[in-house]
Amino acid sequence: MEDKMFDPNGAIPDNGNYFGIPLSPDEAALVLISAPWDTTVSERAGSSYAPDAIIEASRGVDFFEPMAPYTWRKGIATAPIDYSIQDMSHRLRSDADRIIKAYKHINSSALDAMGYERRLRRVNEASEAINDNIYEQAKQWLDKGKIVGLVGGDQSTAYGNIRAVAEAHSKIGILHIDSNCDLREQYQGFNHSNASVMYNVLRDIEGVERIVGVGVRAFCPQEWERAMSDERVTLFTGQTIWAKHFEGVNWAAMCDDIIAELPEKVYVSLDIDGLTIECSPHTGSMVAGGLRFPEVVYLLGRVVDSGRKIVGFDLTEVVPDLDDKTDAAIAARLLYNMCCMALKNHAAPDVL
Repeated sequence: MEDKMFDPNGAIPDNGNYFGIPLSPDEAALVLISAPWDTTVSERAGSSYAPDAIIEASRGVDFFEPMAPYTWRKGIATAPIDYSIQDMSHRLRSDADRIIKAYKHINSSALDAMGYERRLRRVNEASEAINDNIYEQAKQWLDKGKIVGLVGGDQSTAYGNIRAVAEAHSKIGILHIDSNCDLREQYQGFNHSNASVMYNVLRDIEGVERIVGVGVRAFCPQEWERAMSDERVTLFTGQTIWAKHFEGVNWAAMCDDIIAELPEKVYVSLDIDGLTIECSPHTGSMVAGGLRFPEVVYLLGRVVDSGRKIVGFDLTEVVPDLDDKTDAAIAARLLYNMCCMALKNHAAPDVL
């Protein structure tokens, strides 16, 4: 560790780490792993480039967080990025595109149908392997007592991290900030998709006892029926939040209601499209409405101030743009806030 060379008040070094912090994962209390994967997205691809773009944008983040002063001193480290994930994502994207197109056309030839099945199997097997990879990465650091945050990639990659965190910290609740419920049993034939990640979590991961969806505002009938019938799911829809705002209920009171649904240990799953469109103008899922940036930051702060612990998190669906840096810049600031909030109630010595 070259701590004497790190000046949080000066220019942040370009060293390939999130926020330029010169720590190895073994030295830090919190480890960020990356998942540059977006094969199954149905709209705009590009979130496979998000980790690198957010690392670059994070050099512009100032270190003092008034809601959690100096928590960064406990250490935020960057695990080596496995670029084989990105290579596989790009290699299989053409298969996924053909599957998505075939899914929209029922009357296909027998030859096309055979090709469809082969492509679908390749993508589904790869998606499962990627989530196993992420699970193993997260488990490695959780076993050493670290907090693990995931930077996607599309939200299907959250599954592996949630699985590892739930095994390490049983009886967790997920604070799910998103435009969608992600409760479809399957989407366009894909078993692991951003549209079905929370369905898969509820089906497979015993340690998750609660999912609290906040800001969700687009759902198919199947998702709505699942949410209403499963006692583990509570929704604070975008429509309800807007209505309460219009009726004079303040955000602080709504946060009280949200937090009351969460257990002591909280996993934050934040899809960038859960925020207003100006915060993520290039994301693949463009749904009007959403939470404002200060509302998200305030909610996370209130969760921690309630005495709850953020034991893991993910930030996904960021699609960077070469000319407009808005998406990456907003994501970097959200990521830093999530790190600070997770570290605030985490007992660890200062290492910087």
